[in-house]
Amino acid sequence: MNIVYKSEPERGQKWAALVAQMAPAASFRLWPEIGNPEEVEYLVAWVPPDNIMQQFPNLKVLFSVGAGADQFDYANLPPELPVVRMIEPGLTSGMVEYVTFAVLGLHRDMPRYLQQQRAGLWQTHPVHTAGKRRVGVMGLGTLGEAVLKPLVALGFDCAGWSRTPRDLPGVQCFAGNDRLSEFLARSDILICLLPLTASTEGMLNTALFSQLPPGAALVQVGRGAQLNHDDLIQALDSQQLSAAVVDVTTPEPLPAGHAFWQHPALWLTPHIASQTQPESAVNALLENIRRYERGESMVGVVDRDKGY
Repeated sequence: MNIVYKSEPERGQKWAALVAQMAPAASFRLWPEIGNPEEVEYLVAWVPPDNIMQQFPNLKVLFSVGAGADQFDYANLPPELPVVRMIEPGLTSGMVEYVTFAVLGLHRDMPRYLQQQRAGLWQTHPVHTAGKRRVGVMGLGTLGEAVLKPLVALGFDCAGWSRTPRDLPGVQCFAGNDRLSEFLARSDILICLLPLTASTEGMLNTALFSQLPPGAALVQVGRGAQLNHDDLIQALDSQQLSAAVVDVTTPEPLPAGHAFWQHPALWLTPHIASQTQPESAVNALLENIRRYERGESMVGVVDRDKGY
């Protein structure tokens, strides 16, 4: 197998060492040192080069280094070229950790207590049990299903919403646009884990926030372009939302002076909720290549009609 890696060089060095251990017969090159482009079979990238098939005429599969694949310009990719997003346990466990932290922090009013600490205010607020807190997850793919498991175990009243029907233990599942309002109305803490598609771009806006219970909270770990920044600030200032935890934005990083940097009811992190872990990511990549070469289905193949 002949693989070219085009992403962060530091991570690429780690991947190269792991590939050498796990698949010694494989050729693994780091962009731009690609060797003979006609020999390249597999490209691992966040943003592939322009004219990809002219550059790599014998390319068999394009792999994303991350869970998302919406960064690819599919108009410039031949329809027969499989595109595969990263699904690996390290990435999933990171998202589970982050979302669990965010939900528990919001559930126990930690943003409010941080504000009080900065103001020198010693004041307690009622503590509610997890069973009285309704949590809603938008997006019930691999990550959405994974983050719900510990929340159910902690006793939260959990629901999920997806484009197509799902059935998950301990989770009230909603599907389709006709049931979105019903789902939102019972979400005290809303978690967005949707892929970025034409229908989800800008979806987190005033119209959606107004359908949440007053004082609800948001955890945005989907894609940056889904969130309308001005609408979120307005929702926080009007107290329609009590707090928000935001890990993904457009652009990244945010410019100096952006309202998110200083807003007292908003926790902002620099796109660190979930990151691929080198060993498990390389193992997932190599296993998918072996699946392809055996004529088997790969894990994480993007359905271009759905956009994920």
